[in-house]
Amino acid sequence: MNISYNWLKDFLKIDVELEKISNILTDIGLEVEAVYKYQQYKGGLKGLLVGKVLTCIKHPNADRLKLTTVDIGNEEPLQIVCGAPNVAKAQTVIVATVGTTLYPNNGDSFKISKSKIRGELSQGMICAEDEIGIGDSHDGIIVLNSKFNPGKKVSEIYKSYEDNIFDIGLTPNRSDAMSHFGVARDLRAALMQKKHNFELITPSVSSFYINSRSNKIKVKVQNSKLCKRFTGVCIENIKVDKSPEWLLNRLKSIGLTPINNVVDITNYVLHELGQPLHVYDLKKVKTSSIEVKTLKKGTLFTTLDGVERKLNDTDLMICDGNTPMCIAGVYGGDHHGINTETTSLFLESAFFDPISIRKTAKSHSINSDASFRFERGIDIQLVEYALKRAAILICEVCGGEICSDIIDEYSNKIEEKSILLNYKKTNNLIGQTIPEEEIKSILTSLDFKINNITETGVGITVPSYRHDVTRECDVVEEILRIYGFNEIKLSNSLSISINSIETNLYYKLEKSISGYLNSLGFNEIMNNSLTNNTLNLFNRNSIEIINSISSDISKLRTTLLESSLKTLKYNLNRKNKNNKYFEFGKIYEKLKDSNSEKRRLSIVFSGEIAAKTWYNKSMVADFYTLKNIVTNLFLKLNLSTKERTIEHDGFEKSIGLYLNKKRLALIGLISKELNKEFDINQEVFYASLDIDEILNSMSNNFKKYKPISKFQPVKKDMSFIIDENVDYSEIKDELLKTQIKNLTDIDLFDVYEGDKIGDNKKSYAMTFTISNREKTLNDKEIHFIMDKIEKKLKNKFNAILRDK
Repeated sequence: MNISYNWLKDFLKIDVELEKISNILTDIGLEVEAVYKYQQYKGGLKGLLVGKVLTCIKHPNADRLKLTTVDIGNEEPLQIVCGAPNVAKAQTVIVATVGTTLYPNNGDSFKISKSKIRGELSQGMICAEDEIGIGDSHDGIIVLNSKFNPGKKVSEIYKSYEDNIFDIGLTPNRSDAMSHFGVARDLRAALMQKKHNFELITPSVSSFYINSRSNKIKVKVQNSKLCKRFTGVCIENIKVDKSPEWLLNRLKSIGLTPINNVVDITNYVLHELGQPLHVYDLKKVKTSSIEVKTLKKGTLFTTLDGVERKLNDTDLMICDGNTPMCIAGVYGGDHHGINTETTSLFLESAFFDPISIRKTAKSHSINSDASFRFERGIDIQLVEYALKRAAILICEVCGGEICSDIIDEYSNKIEEKSILLNYKKTNNLIGQTIPEEEIKSILTSLDFKINNITETGVGITVPSYRHDVTRECDVVEEILRIYGFNEIKLSNSLSISINSIETNLYYKLEKSISGYLNSLGFNEIMNNSLTNNTLNLFNRNSIEIINSISSDISKLRTTLLESSLKTLKYNLNRKNKNNKYFEFGKIYEKLKDSNSEKRRLSIVFSGEIAAKTWYNKSMVADFYTLKNIVTNLFLKLNLSTKERTIEHDGFEKSIGLYLNKKRLALIGLISKELNKEFDINQEVFYASLDIDEILNSMSNNFKKYKPISKFQPVKKDMSFIIDENVDYSEIKDELLKTQIKNLTDIDLFDVYEGDKIGDNKKSYAMTFTISNREKTLNDKEIHFIMDKIEKKLKNKFNAILRDK
């Protein structure tokens, strides 16, 4: 936001160094990102002098050039080659001397140098208007009044308006400072704190006068929630023309392009007071009735930029009866706008609901100065004052006369916000004791009204323009902002915030898992939680973002799988076919009465896991390798899970790892149909771990150690024929559950299916580990254990030992 120093001086009669003002503004939260000098005539017309043409003859070597001698007050005149058709002897002209830099209206700046033009020496340049930036004409050179003596500085004839501009990086909450008046108001409070008392001068509206009541416009606000206040007035006998010099300079200095005197005045008041205004050609208002309402969805409306837009049924419109004239607070209409033929107008000043304006502006991709301010909230008490201010200026500049009473639709008055400020709490939050009288002085300088004073604090009323101050801590921040952050002394003690046990455990778990996966060559990724959830992979109800800036990020993700596959596709498109990565993230789901938020870990495994070399074949990612990785991860966390084959949407085959009937992980091969949605042409293996359930299942001390037994374990292999629908995990769980003494582990090393063992049968070859921590087992004890295993499997699964 650009703020003019000269403009600030209209409100505060200050004479303080520019750098000091810049530092003060930054200290109070209005960060000055840059300060630059504005000149009406760029370069300040330096190096330009008045010259008298002594001689003017035709150039000997060019038909269209002339050779002149020009007196610029020096002992010797200058010889200058000139191509202007109107140059003549005895003229008083403007000369750019050698070394002068010119800033033309069109093109880059250039420096005047001594040169030869068609063989003749030229020691300067006789200038046209557009060549020095004081006008647009290039028909010929500027011919001055002969009263000016040669050698006089041109900058003394054409007074260049100059200003210093603060480029302020304003935070969204500070809507009160989106004007010169707002910045001056804050600056005054800061200067008062530094014992510099300045009066805040507000533009007078006492000259507002109703010349007649010949025009009567009725205003009807149909939705007072969206339009809390609407004011307007009619002005006639105006002349739409170019703005006066002072107005042009003010607008140009802050980067605005002047349009005409009426529109320029509304823009001037906008940047002066922060109140957006809009004008309508009164003769084009056919019904003499202005209605503020929403229209049917799909209604066509052409805005000032000539674009035809389809309205939403939530867009608030200013209408001429049922004919839309303006998108309220956002953009005007093409038909009811003013032009050079306008002689009477209706001036509008209103307060529109910030949320409604933001939705409308984003919906139509419009970002205007008006919507920028309405979105953040303006001062509802300033609405009528700004209307009067603009009306007075229009009458002064455009020759208008006010021809109606002020219309003010303000039925539901906004209640004042009251806050009780406690001195002790204020000092505790700031970390330093501020005298009570100084606190009250700061509050008064910021327009906080003090209603009552007690021994412990003060009761205050918040100014209507401070929408961001709603709590006691907000008031404390305001006090500290003006008191000065730099005035707070550093403490010798060091305070540390300690995270909760739950938070520490989560980060401990995340660090442990990350370290494990990193050691296996996996990379960590991070995707946006916002998505469009087009596929809705698991048919979960999405949580939609209110007023999303784009449909692509309008919902919270319901799974990490979709974003993981998008990442895989991104890498595959860039010829990176071997991918091993993981992501910690949250998933969200809309439930009947609430919203769900859960933590997940996704693991993607695809392509080669070991490249082909001269001594080794390449190894490709597969289901069992990923399963082994996840299983070992749980063992690392001291979690003993059970495996179960399940069917799951999006997977060709999948298993779940369970602990006490709670699923901790899902592992599977992504289906071909889902791969096709992402144009993926290779197998993708995926695991999803429920971090919340893992945390609930873990012990704080999840690392346990046992000494290695000094007695040698015994390993025995047996092969059983079983029904094909029996999983190995069921066999292992059953044997370990029965706690056969000295049976410590079971491993599957071969699976066989074929005609040698019969239909609907398969063979599991397993290694059984038998160990005792107190002695070496003899053959009899070992055979007893193996017989017990055989009987258990025969009784439970009708298993047949293949060796018998």
